[in-house]
Amino acid sequence: MNRSIWAWVRVLGGVGILAVLLWRLGTGAFVAGLRVIDGPALALAFTIGVATTVFSAWRWCLVARGLGMTLSLRGAIADYYKALFINAALPGGVLGDVDRAVQHGREEGDVGRSVRAVVLERTAGQVVLVSVGVTVLLTVPSPVLSHLQANVRGLAVAAATTVGLAALAVFAVGRLRSGASRWARAARTGVAEVRSGLLTRRNWPGIVLASTVVLAGHLATFVVAARAAGSDASLLRLAPLMLLALLAMTLPVNIGGWGPREGVTAWAFGAAGLSATQGLTIAVVYGLFAFVAALPGLVVIITRALAGARAKARARAAAVVTVAVAEPLIEPAVVPHHKILIPVRELVGSGA
Repeated sequence: MNRSIWAWVRVLGGVGILAVLLWRLGTGAFVAGLRVIDGPALALAFTIGVATTVFSAWRWCLVARGLGMTLSLRGAIADYYKALFINAALPGGVLGDVDRAVQHGREEGDVGRSVRAVVLERTAGQVVLVSVGVTVLLTVPSPVLSHLQANVRGLAVAAATTVGLAALAVFAVGRLRSGASRWARAARTGVAEVRSGLLTRRNWPGIVLASTVVLAGHLATFVVAARAAGSDASLLRLAPLMLLALLAMTLPVNIGGWGPREGVTAWAFGAAGLSATQGLTIAVVYGLFAFVAALPGLVVIITRALAGARAKARARAAAVVTVAVAEPLIEPAVVPHHKILIPVRELVGSGA
């Protein structure tokens, strides 16, 4: 019941944000997002999407292999595309990741470990995003930096609270690991998998590189969207606004990624002295670019469905042939020749 309520909260939250944007800014920004897209911009965004997907899949391979699982890069790319399409087409934005985690876990015979591999892989990307985002937002002039400077005391309290909670969590996990309860075993497993999946000398350079390339790809897609929407703002001015939008996309209140991204981008552009309507248009264009970049996932779904249907048809045909071969053949009874002639002679002799 709680999961059902939370699912509705996430969907209604995204719908509410979009409804407020429509009420305040009208439909013009959404319609403009469809009109400004041209072929070259769409092709460039799609190419960037291919690069980000390949590096995301490679990051997943590194983490999964670090946890002792088998995952080929080719299979990871196909599964990642499928997950991206499901995330873009369905509410919540995480169902595709759940699907690839469960599917890979079934293939490997360990769904729990596969789920943790996907969680670690996504967490690695979020850590890089938050690290770069916070650094840029605290150093590059933007509406966020202005608000932070105006509330230095509140920022200091929030930072101290965050550090204290992090230290408390580390202490709690350290104490918990020494116990023998189920939670203690889970804590030890979690710490060991973080080390083997993310922090080994063989893994962490590749994971950081892949996460950095993926983040750069998302930012580049935002730049393409901004230029397509007619924005001529410098990259230095756009960078904090785009990172703020990417951070908003991590909020679990959306409809296929739509909602917080559009709201935050419209506010950020308006607060930066740019047009809030243009900011909303840029977010819409980015969302359309992201959806088109995920369309190969639909091809993966259709291809696998057809392959599965053909495999089932072949299995049914093989089963029919096997049953036919296994059934004993009923041979017709052979009547000796002399037993046929005797009754005939008797009939002839009797005048019948």
